[in-house]
Amino acid sequence: MVGLIAAVVSALIAAQAVIATPVRSRTAYQVKETHNVPRKWKRVERAPQDHVINLQIGVKQSNYAELERQLYEVSDPDHHRYGQHLSADAVTELVKPTEETWGLVHEWLEDHGIVPSSYSSSKDWLMVALPVSAVESLLDTEYHTYEHADDKTRVVRTSAWSLPAHLHAHIDTIQPTTSFFRARANAFEHIDGALWRDPNYAPPSNGTLNQVCNVSSVTPECFQALYSTKGYHTQAAGKNQVGFTNYLGEHPIRTDLDLFLKKYRPEAVSSAQDFEQIVIADGPGDIPLSPSDLEDSTSKEANLDVQAIAGISWKTPITSWSTGGSPPFIPSASTPDNSNEPYLVWVNYLLSQESFPQAISTSYADDEQTVPIAYARRVCQQFAQVGARGTSLFFASGDDGVGPSDPAECISNDGQNTTMFLSLFPSSCPFVTTVGATQNFEPEVVAYRPAFVGPDGVAHGNYTSGGGFSNYFPAPYYQEAVTKHYVDSLDGLYDGLYNKEGRGYPDISAQGLYFAYFWNGTEGVISGTSASTPLLTGVISLVNDALIAAGKPTLGFLNPWLYKKGWKGLTDIVSGSAHGCDVDGFPAVKGWDPVTGLGTPIFPELVRLSGGKLPHNY
Repeated sequence: MVGLIAAVVSALIAAQAVIATPVRSRTAYQVKETHNVPRKWKRVERAPQDHVINLQIGVKQSNYAELERQLYEVSDPDHHRYGQHLSADAVTELVKPTEETWGLVHEWLEDHGIVPSSYSSSKDWLMVALPVSAVESLLDTEYHTYEHADDKTRVVRTSAWSLPAHLHAHIDTIQPTTSFFRARANAFEHIDGALWRDPNYAPPSNGTLNQVCNVSSVTPECFQALYSTKGYHTQAAGKNQVGFTNYLGEHPIRTDLDLFLKKYRPEAVSSAQDFEQIVIADGPGDIPLSPSDLEDSTSKEANLDVQAIAGISWKTPITSWSTGGSPPFIPSASTPDNSNEPYLVWVNYLLSQESFPQAISTSYADDEQTVPIAYARRVCQQFAQVGARGTSLFFASGDDGVGPSDPAECISNDGQNTTMFLSLFPSSCPFVTTVGATQNFEPEVVAYRPAFVGPDGVAHGNYTSGGGFSNYFPAPYYQEAVTKHYVDSLDGLYDGLYNKEGRGYPDISAQGLYFAYFWNGTEGVISGTSASTPLLTGVISLVNDALIAAGKPTLGFLNPWLYKKGWKGLTDIVSGSAHGCDVDGFPAVKGWDPVTGLGTPIFPELVRLSGGKLPHNY
């Protein structure tokens, strides 16, 4: 017994000696990143030292440049490798950190007594859950609680953080540190008949469109006629799949999808029970709406997404992902809600899978300037990995035109309050296909609903298909010519309000005003690029179906093909503009424009241009 006690005491003394030993570092700490606190965020107090932060550490990828080169090769329709998408193992080999990077990062963490809780499948991201006190020591910084002026949301963040100098080349980003994300779904609901009507609208002269398209409640039958998918029967269901993402507590409701399909696509009603619902990081499960969900109007976005896809792409299997923040999350007085950014959690989960759907829709976005640039670039690189494996990612372009209708909101996060148009992320990432919105039918025009007061006396805000130019990402090679041509055509209009050399978005568009949909057993209408994106994803999924039927690979990362060939299978939109910031905003013109992209889909032409197979009875 005496010997045992002596051993325990000896161990405690040794442990205390380790704790008391100053943390060693090969080099002195230097500031790695600073990011201005966005407008409307106010610093309240020092963060509680015991508040738990779930750090995501982006470790330098070993050969991302080679991954990007190969991604463009397999996505370029003129390259001999077109369609030869990379395997999961090939992608992992290109992005996994070098042994030197891996060793140095882990040495640093071990010096602080930290063991990572989990890793991404390629080991290019590692996660640790630590109290604020430990994070402050690790990053030589101070965290504070910040509160947003609009809704009093609170987050624990810092405006700058540091690393030992020798690690700057081995770690790209760490979050949450300087991030002030406010991800939002791009959808507007219309209640109690509060529908603004376009004074320029004229019913279609085309008899079929006139019969099935109602501008006040647009249905799958209209979409099928408008985009010429009517009569196409899927040929590769099972081999081909389609999916959509959910964040912010959203999850699709099967009973509402059942009601929607019974009314508008009865042959597809089995989809209501058949689609797969995957929960990631403690996201909401496959459950009915709770009383709090009803009070908060939760899952209107998720219902819109699943109904738009199921209404156009039957019999293609559908996958839904509902993603929470990074677990574990412990609410506190300073941050009662999980404010972790969701895209990285989802995309790293996706990349850990052996296979996933070939077309995926996301209807959420943040203001680009609220996302630290190093973090935005790394998340965008994760999307590039998905594209390299043969999947098309679609993101909504936003519902505020070039920025909020109030010009006082069109302010940069540069510390100088510079007036500027506001771009969105991930919409601005060059490795995703960004979707704008249209309205009317013959012709389609830019989706736009000005602010108005409805018959119920309630004021309704401005809604316009979003678009613009990134301040983070330059125009990629596949669109350099069209973006330059567009900028030149403006002849100086809006100079100084946007980045002329930036990645322009959207790339493509689809209907986005007054979608018929069900929520909580009741039918209504809803609008937004949140509607356009799943609809367009469903159409492209049908193109993939035709490609698989012809024995060919799916489209994968869509943009190089879209700008080289696919644009010929689109209807160009030439009327309307991206209203916002108290100006008309970027106008739609012939060819590409930063409000409707290259246009809206003509399904059989897209199949023909891609080399897909149309059924004989189509």
